[in-house]
Amino acid sequence: MAILEKGSKKLLNAWAFYDWANSVYSLVIASAIFPIFYGALFEIKGLVYIQAFGTEIKNTALISFVTAAAFLVIAVISPLLSGIADYVGNKKSFMKFFCYLGGLSCIGLNWFSLDNLYPSLLFYFLGLIGFWGSLVFYNSYLPDIAYPEQQDRLSAKGYSLGYIGSVILLIFNLAMVMFPKTFGISGTETEASIKAMQYSFVSVGIWWILFSQYSFYYLPKGNKGPKVTRHIIFNGFKELKSVWYALGEDKRLKSYLVSFFVYSMAVQTVMLVATYFGEQEINWGSSGEKTTGLIVSILIIQLVAVAGAILTSRASEKFGNIKTLICINCIWALICIVAYFIVEPIQFYITAGFVGLIMGGIQALSRSTYSKFLPETKDTTSFFSFYDVTEKIGIVIGMAIYGTIDQITGSMRNSVLFLVLFFLTGIFLLFRVPKEKL
Repeated sequence: MAILEKGSKKLLNAWAFYDWANSVYSLVIASAIFPIFYGALFEIKGLVYIQAFGTEIKNTALISFVTAAAFLVIAVISPLLSGIADYVGNKKSFMKFFCYLGGLSCIGLNWFSLDNLYPSLLFYFLGLIGFWGSLVFYNSYLPDIAYPEQQDRLSAKGYSLGYIGSVILLIFNLAMVMFPKTFGISGTETEASIKAMQYSFVSVGIWWILFSQYSFYYLPKGNKGPKVTRHIIFNGFKELKSVWYALGEDKRLKSYLVSFFVYSMAVQTVMLVATYFGEQEINWGSSGEKTTGLIVSILIIQLVAVAGAILTSRASEKFGNIKTLICINCIWALICIVAYFIVEPIQFYITAGFVGLIMGGIQALSRSTYSKFLPETKDTTSFFSFYDVTEKIGIVIGMAIYGTIDQITGSMRNSVLFLVLFFLTGIFLLFRVPKEKL
Protein backbone atom coordinates (compact mmCIF):
# COMPACT_ATOMS: atom_id res chain seq x y z
CA MET A 1 0.00 0.00 0.00
CA ALA A 2 1.32 3.40 -0.99
CA ILE A 3 1.81 5.86 1.88
CA LEU A 4 -0.64 8.75 1.55
CA GLU A 5 0.69 12.29 1.60
CA LYS A 6 -0.01 14.58 4.52
CA GLY A 7 -3.17 16.58 3.87
CA SER A 8 -4.56 14.17 1.25
CA LYS A 9 -8.34 13.81 1.23
CA LYS A 10 -8.29 10.02 1.60
CA LEU A 11 -5.95 10.22 4.61
CA LEU A 12 -8.03 12.91 6.31
CA ASN A 13 -11.23 10.92 5.76
CA ALA A 14 -9.58 7.79 7.17
CA TRP A 15 -8.62 9.67 10.33
CA ALA A 16 -12.07 11.21 10.80
CA PHE A 17 -13.72 7.84 10.24
CA TYR A 18 -12.32 6.52 13.53
CA ASP A 19 -14.82 8.82 15.23
CA TRP A 20 -17.57 6.93 13.38
CA ALA A 21 -16.06 3.70 14.73
CA ASN A 22 -15.51 4.53 18.40
CA SER A 23 -18.24 7.04 19.27
CA VAL A 24 -20.78 4.22 19.56
CA TYR A 25 -19.13 3.30 22.86
CA SER A 26 -19.69 6.66 24.54
CA LEU A 27 -23.32 6.92 23.41
CA VAL A 28 -24.69 3.37 23.28
CA ILE A 29 -22.85 1.89 26.27
CA ALA A 30 -21.73 4.71 28.57
CA SER A 31 -24.85 6.88 28.20
CA ALA A 32 -27.74 4.71 27.07
CA ILE A 33 -28.01 0.93 27.14
CA PHE A 34 -25.62 -0.14 29.89
CA PRO A 35 -27.14 1.99 32.72
CA ILE A 36 -30.60 0.58 31.88
CA PHE A 37 -29.22 -2.97 31.73
CA TYR A 38 -27.28 -2.56 34.98
CA GLY A 39 -30.35 -1.33 36.85
CA ALA A 40 -32.51 -4.10 35.39
CA LEU A 41 -30.19 -6.83 36.71
CA PHE A 42 -30.61 -5.55 40.26
CA GLU A 43 -34.35 -5.07 39.82
CA ILE A 44 -34.82 -8.67 38.62
CA LYS A 45 -33.09 -9.97 41.76
CA GLY A 46 -34.91 -7.45 43.97
CA LEU A 47 -31.60 -5.96 45.15
CA VAL A 48 -30.36 -2.45 45.75
CA TYR A 49 -27.26 -3.39 47.76
CA ILE A 50 -24.68 -6.07 46.95
CA GLN A 51 -21.62 -7.55 48.63
CA ALA A 52 -18.53 -6.25 46.83
CA PHE A 53 -14.92 -5.53 47.81
CA GLY A 54 -15.53 -6.72 51.35
CA THR A 55 -18.54 -4.53 52.14
CA GLU A 56 -22.22 -4.07 51.34
CA ILE A 57 -22.49 -1.38 48.70
CA LYS A 58 -25.37 0.33 46.87
CA ASN A 59 -25.60 -0.60 43.18
CA THR A 60 -25.30 2.96 41.84
CA ALA A 61 -22.51 3.81 44.29
CA LEU A 62 -20.62 0.71 43.10
CA ILE A 63 -20.69 1.73 39.44
CA SER A 64 -19.73 5.31 40.43
CA PHE A 65 -16.65 4.05 42.28
CA VAL A 66 -15.61 1.73 39.42
CA THR A 67 -16.01 4.60 36.95
CA ALA A 68 -13.93 6.87 39.21
CA ALA A 69 -11.21 4.20 39.42
CA ALA A 70 -11.13 3.85 35.63
CA PHE A 71 -10.76 7.59 35.13
CA LEU A 72 -8.02 7.67 37.76
CA VAL A 73 -6.06 5.13 35.71
CA ILE A 74 -6.79 7.16 32.57
CA ALA A 75 -5.56 10.37 34.24
CA VAL A 76 -2.31 8.63 35.20
CA ILE A 77 -1.60 6.82 31.92
CA SER A 78 -2.66 9.65 29.57
CA PRO A 79 0.54 11.68 30.17
CA LEU A 80 2.58 8.47 29.83
CA LEU A 81 0.91 7.69 26.52
CA SER A 82 1.16 11.25 25.22
CA GLY A 83 4.78 11.27 26.33
CA ILE A 84 5.64 8.48 23.89
CA ALA A 85 3.03 9.27 21.19
CA ASP A 86 5.30 11.71 19.35
CA TYR A 87 8.43 9.57 19.71
CA VAL A 88 7.46 5.96 19.13
CA GLY A 89 7.91 4.66 15.59
CA ASN A 90 4.60 2.80 15.49
CA LYS A 91 1.87 4.69 17.32
CA LYS A 92 -0.69 2.79 15.25
CA SER A 93 0.09 -0.34 17.26
CA PHE A 94 -0.73 1.48 20.50
CA MET A 95 -3.95 2.86 19.05
CA LYS A 96 -4.92 -0.62 17.82
CA PHE A 97 -4.20 -2.14 21.24
CA PHE A 98 -6.56 0.22 23.06
CA CYS A 99 -9.17 0.00 20.30
CA TYR A 100 -9.23 -3.81 20.50
CA LEU A 101 -9.13 -3.73 24.30
CA GLY A 102 -12.20 -1.48 24.30
CA GLY A 103 -14.04 -3.35 21.56
CA LEU A 104 -13.46 -6.80 23.06
CA SER A 105 -14.45 -5.49 26.51
CA CYS A 106 -17.75 -4.29 25.02
CA ILE A 107 -18.34 -7.78 23.63
CA GLY A 108 -17.41 -9.15 27.07
CA LEU A 109 -20.28 -7.15 28.60
CA ASN A 110 -22.57 -9.72 26.93
CA TRP A 111 -21.73 -11.97 29.90
CA PHE A 112 -22.14 -9.27 32.55
CA SER A 113 -23.99 -10.71 35.55
CA LEU A 114 -24.26 -10.13 39.28
CA ASP A 115 -23.25 -13.74 39.93
CA ASN A 116 -19.87 -13.06 38.30
CA LEU A 117 -19.55 -9.51 39.54
CA TYR A 118 -15.78 -8.97 39.48
CA PRO A 119 -15.12 -10.24 35.91
CA SER A 120 -18.19 -8.27 34.80
CA LEU A 121 -16.98 -5.03 36.37
CA LEU A 122 -13.55 -5.66 34.86
CA PHE A 123 -15.06 -5.68 31.35
CA TYR A 124 -16.77 -2.35 32.12
CA PHE A 125 -13.52 -0.95 33.57
CA LEU A 126 -11.40 -2.06 30.60
CA GLY A 127 -13.95 -0.69 28.13
CA LEU A 128 -13.44 2.78 29.59
CA ILE A 129 -9.64 2.38 29.51
CA GLY A 130 -9.75 1.19 25.88
CA PHE A 131 -11.93 4.07 24.71
CA TRP A 132 -9.95 6.88 26.35
CA GLY A 133 -6.57 5.24 25.72
CA SER A 134 -7.17 4.99 21.98
CA LEU A 135 -8.22 8.64 21.89
CA VAL A 136 -4.78 9.74 23.12
CA PHE A 137 -3.12 8.31 20.00
CA TYR A 138 -6.03 9.21 17.72
CA ASN A 139 -5.77 12.88 18.70
CA SER A 140 -1.96 12.83 18.43
CA TYR A 141 -2.29 11.84 14.76
CA LEU A 142 -3.98 15.12 13.85
CA PRO A 143 -0.84 17.27 13.34
CA ASP A 144 0.83 14.31 11.56
CA ILE A 145 -1.81 13.92 8.86
CA ALA A 146 -3.33 17.42 8.51
CA TYR A 147 -1.89 20.89 7.99
CA PRO A 148 -2.83 23.59 10.55
CA GLU A 149 -5.40 25.20 8.25
CA GLN A 150 -7.13 21.80 7.83
CA GLN A 151 -7.25 20.73 11.45
CA ASP A 152 -10.30 22.64 12.78
CA ARG A 153 -12.53 21.52 9.93
CA LEU A 154 -11.23 17.94 10.08
CA SER A 155 -11.82 17.75 13.84
CA ALA A 156 -15.41 18.95 13.33
CA LYS A 157 -15.88 16.39 10.55
CA GLY A 158 -14.75 13.61 12.88
CA TYR A 159 -17.19 14.77 15.56
CA SER A 160 -20.04 14.87 13.01
CA LEU A 161 -19.27 11.38 11.73
CA GLY A 162 -19.12 10.10 15.30
CA TYR A 163 -22.47 11.65 16.16
CA ILE A 164 -24.20 10.26 13.05
CA GLY A 165 -22.72 6.77 13.41
CA SER A 166 -23.49 6.46 17.11
CA VAL A 167 -27.08 7.66 16.68
CA ILE A 168 -27.65 5.15 13.85
CA LEU A 169 -26.47 2.23 15.99
CA LEU A 170 -28.31 3.55 19.05
CA ILE A 171 -31.63 3.69 17.17
CA PHE A 172 -31.08 0.12 15.93
CA ASN A 173 -30.23 -1.09 19.45
CA LEU A 174 -33.16 0.75 21.02
CA ALA A 175 -35.54 -0.80 18.48
CA MET A 176 -34.11 -4.20 19.40
CA VAL A 177 -34.61 -3.54 23.12
CA MET A 178 -38.14 -2.18 22.72
CA PHE A 179 -39.33 -4.79 20.18
CA PRO A 180 -37.12 -7.85 20.80
CA LYS A 181 -39.54 -10.38 19.32
CA THR A 182 -39.42 -8.52 15.99
CA PHE A 183 -35.71 -9.36 15.91
CA GLY A 184 -36.33 -13.02 16.79
CA ILE A 185 -35.26 -12.67 20.44
CA SER A 186 -37.30 -15.11 22.54
CA GLY A 187 -38.26 -15.23 26.22
CA THR A 188 -40.53 -13.25 28.51
CA GLU A 189 -40.70 -9.48 27.96
CA THR A 190 -37.99 -8.82 30.56
CA GLU A 191 -35.76 -11.71 29.46
CA ALA A 192 -35.99 -10.70 25.81
CA SER A 193 -35.13 -7.08 26.61
CA ILE A 194 -32.11 -8.14 28.68
CA LYS A 195 -30.90 -10.36 25.82
CA ALA A 196 -31.38 -7.47 23.38
CA MET A 197 -29.24 -5.22 25.59
CA GLN A 198 -26.52 -7.87 25.74
CA TYR A 199 -26.59 -8.16 21.95
CA SER A 200 -26.29 -4.37 21.83
CA PHE A 201 -22.99 -4.55 23.71
CA VAL A 202 -21.72 -7.11 21.19
CA SER A 203 -22.85 -4.90 18.30
CA VAL A 204 -20.88 -1.96 19.74
CA GLY A 205 -17.71 -4.03 20.02
CA ILE A 206 -18.05 -5.40 16.49
CA TRP A 207 -18.91 -1.96 15.04
CA TRP A 208 -15.93 -0.33 16.81
CA ILE A 209 -13.38 -2.96 15.71
CA LEU A 210 -14.81 -3.44 12.20
CA PHE A 211 -15.07 0.20 11.14
CA SER A 212 -11.72 1.12 12.70
CA GLN A 213 -10.03 -1.09 10.10
CA TYR A 214 -10.57 1.58 7.45
CA SER A 215 -8.67 4.08 9.60
CA PHE A 216 -5.92 1.61 10.46
CA TYR A 217 -5.45 0.70 6.79
CA TYR A 218 -4.61 4.25 5.73
CA LEU A 219 -3.14 5.87 8.85
CA PRO A 220 0.68 5.90 8.85
CA LYS A 221 2.58 3.90 11.45
CA GLY A 222 3.80 7.13 12.98
CA ASN A 223 6.83 9.33 12.77
CA LYS A 224 10.08 7.42 13.19
CA GLY A 225 11.67 8.41 16.44
CA PRO A 226 14.32 7.27 18.88
CA LYS A 227 14.07 4.15 20.95
CA VAL A 228 11.54 4.51 23.77
CA THR A 229 13.51 5.28 26.92
CA ARG A 230 12.65 6.19 30.48
CA HIS A 231 13.19 9.85 29.58
CA ILE A 232 10.69 9.67 26.73
CA ILE A 233 8.10 7.72 28.73
CA PHE A 234 8.01 10.39 31.45
CA ASN A 235 8.19 13.25 28.97
CA GLY A 236 4.42 13.78 29.26
CA PHE A 237 4.68 14.44 33.00
CA LYS A 238 7.55 16.86 32.42
CA GLU A 239 5.37 18.74 29.92
CA LEU A 240 2.53 18.95 32.47
CA LYS A 241 4.99 20.27 35.04
CA SER A 242 6.17 22.99 32.64
CA VAL A 243 2.55 24.00 31.98
CA TRP A 244 1.92 24.20 35.75
CA TYR A 245 4.80 26.66 36.12
CA ALA A 246 3.58 28.63 33.08
CA LEU A 247 0.15 29.01 34.70
CA GLY A 248 1.74 30.84 37.62
CA GLU A 249 2.70 33.62 35.23
CA ASP A 250 -0.73 33.90 33.58
CA LYS A 251 -3.36 34.89 36.15
CA ARG A 252 -6.30 34.89 33.71
CA LEU A 253 -5.57 31.40 32.34
CA LYS A 254 -4.96 30.00 35.83
CA SER A 255 -8.15 31.58 37.22
CA TYR A 256 -10.19 30.18 34.35
CA LEU A 257 -8.66 26.70 34.65
CA VAL A 258 -9.46 26.56 38.39
CA SER A 259 -13.09 27.52 37.72
CA PHE A 260 -13.26 24.95 34.89
CA PHE A 261 -11.91 22.23 37.19
CA VAL A 262 -14.64 22.91 39.75
CA TYR A 263 -17.70 23.19 37.52
CA SER A 264 -16.52 20.50 35.06
CA MET A 265 -16.33 18.10 38.00
CA ALA A 266 -20.08 18.51 38.45
CA VAL A 267 -20.98 18.63 34.73
CA GLN A 268 -19.17 15.39 33.87
CA THR A 269 -20.60 13.63 36.93
CA VAL A 270 -24.17 14.58 36.01
CA MET A 271 -23.66 13.38 32.44
CA LEU A 272 -22.22 10.05 33.60
CA VAL A 273 -24.95 9.31 36.17
CA ALA A 274 -28.06 10.86 34.55
CA THR A 275 -29.45 7.57 33.21
CA TYR A 276 -28.72 5.75 36.49
CA PHE A 277 -30.60 8.51 38.34
CA GLY A 278 -33.60 8.19 36.03
CA GLU A 279 -33.57 4.41 36.31
CA GLN A 280 -33.65 4.44 40.10
CA GLU A 281 -35.36 7.63 41.27
CA ILE A 282 -38.33 8.07 38.87
CA ASN A 283 -41.74 6.39 39.27
CA TRP A 284 -42.01 4.69 35.87
CA GLY A 285 -44.59 2.04 36.73
CA SER A 286 -43.66 -1.26 35.05
CA SER A 287 -40.13 -2.25 34.02
CA GLY A 288 -41.22 -2.00 30.38
CA GLU A 289 -42.39 1.58 30.87
CA LYS A 290 -39.10 2.36 32.61
CA THR A 291 -37.03 1.05 29.70
CA THR A 292 -39.14 2.94 27.16
CA GLY A 293 -39.10 6.11 29.27
CA LEU A 294 -35.33 6.11 29.68
CA ILE A 295 -34.86 5.48 25.96
CA VAL A 296 -37.15 8.41 25.12
CA SER A 297 -35.17 10.60 27.55
CA ILE A 298 -31.86 9.66 25.90
CA LEU A 299 -33.24 10.46 22.44
CA ILE A 300 -34.55 13.81 23.71
CA ILE A 301 -31.09 14.71 25.01
CA GLN A 302 -29.43 13.75 21.71
CA LEU A 303 -31.90 15.69 19.57
CA VAL A 304 -31.85 18.83 21.70
CA ALA A 305 -28.04 18.79 22.12
CA VAL A 306 -27.47 19.90 18.51
CA ALA A 307 -29.68 22.96 18.90
CA GLY A 308 -28.11 23.66 22.28
CA ALA A 309 -24.60 23.73 20.83
CA ILE A 310 -25.69 26.22 18.16
CA LEU A 311 -27.46 28.47 20.71
CA THR A 312 -24.42 28.40 23.01
CA SER A 313 -22.13 29.37 20.15
CA ARG A 314 -24.32 32.33 19.20
CA ALA A 315 -24.69 33.42 22.82
CA SER A 316 -20.92 33.45 23.29
CA GLU A 317 -20.50 35.59 20.17
CA LYS A 318 -22.98 38.13 21.49
CA PHE A 319 -22.26 38.17 25.24
CA GLY A 320 -18.75 36.73 25.48
CA ASN A 321 -17.48 33.34 26.64
CA ILE A 322 -17.25 33.96 30.39
CA LYS A 323 -20.72 35.54 30.71
CA THR A 324 -22.22 32.67 28.70
CA LEU A 325 -20.44 30.08 30.86
CA ILE A 326 -21.74 31.79 34.01
CA CYS A 327 -25.28 31.65 32.63
CA ILE A 328 -24.97 27.97 31.65
CA ASN A 329 -23.60 27.06 35.09
CA CYS A 330 -26.57 28.82 36.70
CA ILE A 331 -28.88 26.64 34.59
CA TRP A 332 -26.92 23.52 35.61
CA ALA A 333 -27.26 24.44 39.29
CA LEU A 334 -31.00 24.99 38.84
CA ILE A 335 -31.36 21.62 37.08
CA CYS A 336 -29.69 19.85 40.02
CA ILE A 337 -32.04 21.56 42.48
CA VAL A 338 -35.08 20.62 40.37
CA ALA A 339 -33.79 17.03 39.97
CA TYR A 340 -33.93 16.61 43.75
CA PHE A 341 -37.72 17.02 43.65
CA ILE A 342 -38.77 15.31 40.40
CA VAL A 343 -40.52 11.94 40.67
CA GLU A 344 -42.75 11.62 37.58
CA PRO A 345 -41.68 10.65 34.03
CA ILE A 346 -42.92 13.90 32.43
CA GLN A 347 -40.79 15.88 34.86
CA PHE A 348 -37.79 13.76 33.94
CA TYR A 349 -38.42 14.30 30.20
CA ILE A 350 -38.48 18.08 30.66
CA THR A 351 -35.32 17.99 32.78
CA ALA A 352 -33.62 15.79 30.14
CA GLY A 353 -34.51 18.39 27.52
CA PHE A 354 -32.76 21.13 29.49
CA VAL A 355 -29.74 18.87 30.10
CA GLY A 356 -29.47 18.27 26.35
CA LEU A 357 -29.76 21.98 25.68
CA ILE A 358 -26.68 22.85 27.75
CA MET A 359 -24.74 19.56 27.72
CA GLY A 360 -22.75 19.88 24.50
CA GLY A 361 -22.57 23.65 24.65
CA ILE A 362 -20.69 23.89 27.94
CA GLN A 363 -18.09 21.34 26.82
CA ALA A 364 -17.40 23.01 23.48
CA LEU A 365 -17.39 26.51 24.99
CA SER A 366 -15.12 25.50 27.88
CA ARG A 367 -12.51 24.10 25.50
CA SER A 368 -12.66 27.06 23.09
CA THR A 369 -12.40 29.54 25.99
CA TYR A 370 -9.29 27.74 27.24
CA SER A 371 -7.86 27.88 23.72
CA LYS A 372 -8.47 31.65 23.50
CA PHE A 373 -6.75 32.27 26.83
CA LEU A 374 -3.61 30.30 25.94
CA PRO A 375 -0.38 32.30 25.79
CA GLU A 376 1.55 32.70 22.56
CA THR A 377 3.22 29.31 22.28
CA LYS A 378 3.93 26.57 19.76
CA ASP A 379 3.49 23.93 22.46
CA THR A 380 -0.32 23.93 22.54
CA THR A 381 -0.31 20.11 22.84
CA SER A 382 1.13 20.28 26.36
CA PHE A 383 -1.45 22.86 27.44
CA PHE A 384 -4.32 20.74 26.12
CA SER A 385 -2.84 17.63 27.71
CA PHE A 386 -2.92 19.53 31.01
CA TYR A 387 -6.54 20.53 30.29
CA ASP A 388 -7.54 16.91 29.61
CA VAL A 389 -5.83 15.58 32.74
CA THR A 390 -7.52 18.33 34.77
CA GLU A 391 -10.89 17.22 33.39
CA LYS A 392 -10.22 13.52 34.14
CA ILE A 393 -9.09 14.20 37.73
CA GLY A 394 -12.26 16.27 38.15
CA ILE A 395 -14.33 13.27 37.03
CA VAL A 396 -12.53 11.03 39.55
CA ILE A 397 -13.27 13.41 42.43
CA GLY A 398 -16.83 14.12 41.28
CA MET A 399 -17.78 10.45 40.85
CA ALA A 400 -16.10 9.48 44.13
CA ILE A 401 -17.98 12.16 46.08
CA TYR A 402 -21.25 11.33 44.29
CA GLY A 403 -20.86 7.62 45.03
CA THR A 404 -19.92 8.24 48.66
CA ILE A 405 -22.99 10.41 49.34
CA ASP A 406 -25.18 7.90 47.50
CA GLN A 407 -23.74 5.08 49.63
CA ILE A 408 -24.04 6.91 52.96
CA THR A 409 -27.51 8.43 52.47
CA GLY A 410 -28.99 5.70 50.25
CA SER A 411 -30.30 8.22 47.72
CA MET A 412 -28.88 9.66 44.50
CA ARG A 413 -31.04 12.74 45.06
CA ASN A 414 -28.78 13.89 47.89
CA SER A 415 -25.73 13.38 45.66
CA VAL A 416 -27.24 15.49 42.89
CA LEU A 417 -28.17 18.23 45.33
CA PHE A 418 -24.61 18.29 46.67
CA LEU A 419 -23.31 18.99 43.14
CA VAL A 420 -25.04 22.39 43.31
CA LEU A 421 -22.18 23.50 45.58
CA PHE A 422 -19.68 22.82 42.79
CA PHE A 423 -21.70 24.79 40.26
CA LEU A 424 -22.10 27.74 42.64
CA THR A 425 -18.37 27.68 43.41
CA GLY A 426 -17.62 27.50 39.69
CA ILE A 427 -19.85 30.53 39.04
CA PHE A 428 -18.10 32.49 41.80
CA LEU A 429 -14.70 31.62 40.34
CA LEU A 430 -15.80 32.56 36.81
CA PHE A 431 -16.73 36.02 38.06
CA ARG A 432 -13.14 36.33 39.33
CA VAL A 433 -11.53 35.57 35.95
CA PRO A 434 -9.81 38.78 34.78
CA LYS A 435 -11.30 40.25 31.60
CA GLU A 436 -7.86 40.99 30.18
CA LYS A 437 -4.60 39.10 30.34
CA LEU A 438 -2.56 40.20 33.34
